[in-house]
Amino acid sequence: MRHFLSLMDFSKEEILEILNLAKKIKDRAKAGIHKDYMPKKILGMIFEKSSTRTRVSFEAGIYELGGVGLFLSSNDIQLGRGEPMKDTSRVISRMVDMVMIRTFEQEKLEEFAKYSKVPVINGLTDKLHPIQLMADYLTIMEEGLDKNLVVAYIGDGNNMAHSWLNMAAKLGFELRVATPKNYQVDRDVLEEALKEAKKSGAKITTSFDPKVAVKNATVVTTDTWISMGQESEKNMRIKDFSGFIVDENLMNLADKKAIFLHCLPAYRDYEVSEAVLEGKQSRVFEEAENRLHAQKGIMVWLDKKRDEKIISSKKTKKSDKK
Repeated sequence: MRHFLSLMDFSKEEILEILNLAKKIKDRAKAGIHKDYMPKKILGMIFEKSSTRTRVSFEAGIYELGGVGLFLSSNDIQLGRGEPMKDTSRVISRMVDMVMIRTFEQEKLEEFAKYSKVPVINGLTDKLHPIQLMADYLTIMEEGLDKNLVVAYIGDGNNMAHSWLNMAAKLGFELRVATPKNYQVDRDVLEEALKEAKKSGAKITTSFDPKVAVKNATVVTTDTWISMGQESEKNMRIKDFSGFIVDENLMNLADKKAIFLHCLPAYRDYEVSEAVLEGKQSRVFEEAENRLHAQKGIMVWLDKKRDEKIISSKKTKKSDKK
């Protein structure tokens, strides 16, 4: 059985296998061909952080795969009243076939997965956002930009920056991260990515200069300056991130065929200008749709791996009886 907690848990081949599966399922759906890949399977969806894209894409996705989604906010279950994560995991995972968690600490997610009897998906933590990167890379593949890929990430060294580091390290493309001082990526995440990059051939650089990062890049991406829980820091962050807005002047430094990505929600004229967000290079809404398709690929892949383990276990038990 496998979980989807971090991209670093997967090989390049496995990541591409999931993405190609997602593309196959998407293409079939667009052609009107629907298949119940996960008939009557139940996806438990635990939300300690609210979301538009995560909830809708998972709930619609499992339905389209033939299953059903069970929405559980922290206020709906005892987790919100202090029940230990390991107890919640051991109960819920006996009643559903898969669990998606959107929470704060990566450690809480990992503890849930440790005690779970079913696959667990990281819907987002403060440290990582791997499902978003799968949607982003699916968008890049569809644009034909996955060859000689150069990604410029501009902004906060947060969970999105960390997952871009993970993806670059695994797939071997060039990634340039530009953040303001005091908002750099976590040292442990960067060091792990640089170590993996030596194996994959990825080129990873960090700087404090957006213009250097964006020059001739084929993908330019950013994230909100003020994430959930940082509202009290709004004025300070707006000041600190001055000069890091992705506007037309910055995009003009990128490759002529470059596209712009943003995981959304976007705050216009803060991290990205209205002109760029609504411009010809923007693929943010295609990217948002691909959350649905990428996550369907992840769910089907994990479900298949779980079924393989169950079948293997049954064969082993029969062999032992003989």
